[in-house]
Amino acid sequence: MRLSLAFGLFLAATPALTTPALADVEAVLDTHILPGTAAFAEAAQALETSAAADCRPEHVQPAWNAAMDAWMGIGHLRLGPQEQAALTIAFWPDSRNSGRRTLARVIESEDPLGTDAEDFAQVSAAARGLYALETMLYDPQFSGYAADSYECRLVQVMTEDLAEQAGDLDGAWRRKFAPELRHAGEPDNALFLSEAEAERALFTQLHGGVEFNADQRLGQVLGTPGRPVPARAETWRSGRSLRNLTLSMEALHRMARALAEGPVPAVDEAFDAVAYFAEGIEDPAFQDVTDPAAHVRLESLQGQIRMVGDALSLAIGEAMGIAPGFNALDGD
Repeated sequence: MRLSLAFGLFLAATPALTTPALADVEAVLDTHILPGTAAFAEAAQALETSAAADCRPEHVQPAWNAAMDAWMGIGHLRLGPQEQAALTIAFWPDSRNSGRRTLARVIESEDPLGTDAEDFAQVSAAARGLYALETMLYDPQFSGYAADSYECRLVQVMTEDLAEQAGDLDGAWRRKFAPELRHAGEPDNALFLSEAEAERALFTQLHGGVEFNADQRLGQVLGTPGRPVPARAETWRSGRSLRNLTLSMEALHRMARALAEGPVPAVDEAFDAVAYFAEGIEDPAFQDVTDPAAHVRLESLQGQIRMVGDALSLAIGEAMGIAPGFNALDGD
């Protein structure tokens, strides 16, 4: 039923696939990227303040969730200052559990690096940022610490480190990279030699974010045929795997509208189909993926997300002069 409905929606939108779309770099910056980096910096600062007041998990968790929500609004951006910053803010996937193992070693030895935010920047990227904090706040083997413990101070340091990274990221966008995008093609712009280069860079981020949701946020947990991997679901300990996916798709939809200077029916229909299928997911942490029916629902959702990528390529990418078959993750 869901598959046939979504397919019908997509076909109904097909005549609009050739509707011209003009790329609006200014709108993407002013309504999507810069408000998003500011919101994330604000949320990360609130998280630091919360942990400083009371480091215990039950007190810090609401602020951590708010920071994660804010990151989902911009996490698909992997260009400019965010290309490297994302590694230490959001180290995921981590299929080898390197973050968890590193945190265990730091705690076992009571490493001095874990007591100072400036020194903590030397720690492995896997043990920094939002996902490492989830381990500290939700993993039963880590989250039972007392207010006067080494782990308490470690959590405070981790939130200080994250807040500093978020502030630096917002500042770097505003001071350097947003102006470069905004003034693409001007004589002194060595990064973007034409407006078309800036437009293509943003489209690449948009399309790549959709692919990441299909290939990683769902692909990791779906695993290989006959071998799903529940423990690879994103932030499954905090029960927000589906929330991450939903917020990310909503942010990508907003970015698509900004880039295309308004609604594009075929794209809107494809995003709406994803939202419809997401409502049918019963376990928000995707831990029921070993059940055949639940597995099919997740695979169907993945298929709908791939259709968003197709719609973007046809309805926006081609109008921007980007060839069919474009893949944001392989450099085509």
